[in-house]
Amino acid sequence: MVDYYEVLGVQRHASPEDIKKAYRKQAPKWHPDKNLKNKEEAEQKFKQVAERIVENGQERVEVEEDGQLKSLTINGKEHLLRLDNK
Repeated sequence: MVDYYEVLGVQRHASPEDIKKAYRKQAPKWHPDKNLKNKEEAEQKFKQVAERIVENGQERVEVEEDGQLKSLTINGKEHLLRLDNK
């Protein structure tokens, strides 16, 4: 399992503000659209720096690309996303 605190370079007791700041610094650095020469590695790193959310004792990791939710993991288990056909 990935240690997201380590990926973001913050301590485990970091404040939510520090985590958001680290995320905002790392996300653009690894965004696949900005790393065309090494897109696969960039996609992997980008997913690792995805924002960590803890609600009601459950850890949620959401990965968004181009404003759309691409993956959702809750307590280490990846969840399938429902695609709406319009």
